[in-house]
Amino acid sequence: MDRELIANLEEKAKKIRRHIVRMIGEAGSGHPGGSLSSADIVTALYFNEMRIDPQFPQWPGRDRFVLSKGHAAPLLYAALAERGYFPADDLMTLRKMGSPLQGHPAMQKLQGVEMSTGSLGQGLSAANGMALAGKLNNMDYHVYVLLGDGEIQEGQVWEAAMAASHYKLDNVTVFLDHNKLQIDGFTRKVMSPEPLEEKWTSFGWNVQVIDGHNIEQILRALKQSYAGNGKPNIIIAETVKGKGVSFMEGEVDWHGSAPKPDQVEKALQELA
Repeated sequence: MDRELIANLEEKAKKIRRHIVRMIGEAGSGHPGGSLSSADIVTALYFNEMRIDPQFPQWPGRDRFVLSKGHAAPLLYAALAERGYFPADDLMTLRKMGSPLQGHPAMQKLQGVEMSTGSLGQGLSAANGMALAGKLNNMDYHVYVLLGDGEIQEGQVWEAAMAASHYKLDNVTVFLDHNKLQIDGFTRKVMSPEPLEEKWTSFGWNVQVIDGHNIEQILRALKQSYAGNGKPNIIIAETVKGKGVSFMEGEVDWHGSAPKPDQVEKALQELA
C-alpha cells in the first residue's frame, strides 16, 4: 500500500485530533474520548474513501456518512472543516449560541451532515433508508455508519441489523468504535455486547475485526467490504478511548468532560 498516502492520512488524523481538543476546550463541554478514538476511521473515510464534493454537498451520487454516536460531533465537524465544507476557524464556535456546530449534529443547520443524530441507536436505521433508496434508484453510492459500542446495547440497532441483512444492503458499511467504554464504565460491566463477531455474523453480515488506529488496516478492510455479495458489512475497530492524549487514553472520565486550558496545552503538545 502507498506509504505516502498512509503517512498523509496519519498526519491528517493528528490534525483532526488537535481540532477536537481545541474546540471542546473552548466550549467547556463536549465528548473528547469517543471523538478521539474514532479519528483514524473518519479520516480514512473523508480523505481517501468517500465520493463527496464540498462545493456540491447535495450531489445525489455522493457517498453518505451517518454519525450514529452523535455525541462525537466534534470529530465530524473537524473532518468537514478540513474537507472544505466550512472554514476551520468556525470550529471554535462549538456549542455556542447561534452556531451551526451544535452539541449533536443537526442536518438542518450544517451542510455535510447527512442525519441529525444524538438519540443513540437510530443511525443505522436512517442509513438503511438511504441505502435502500440507492438500490431502488439504481445509484451506486455507499453509506457508511459509525456506531459506538455502548450504543449497540440499544435494541433498535439489532432491528436495523436484521433489516439490512433482509434487504441485502451490501451498500452499507458500519464501523463499530470498539473502545470498550461508555459513560457509566466498561461496556462488559454495564451490559456486555459480546460476542460481537458471532452476533453480527448470525445477523447475516460480513464481519471484519481490525486495529481501528491502523490506517492501512482500515483501508484494506474498506476495500474488502465492497464484495457486493448481498450482505451488509461491519468493521469492528478495536480502539482506545481518548487515543492520542496520554492522560485521556482508556479513562472513562473523559467520555464527556472538557479539558481545562492547561490540559488543552498538554494535549496539543502530545499531538504536535
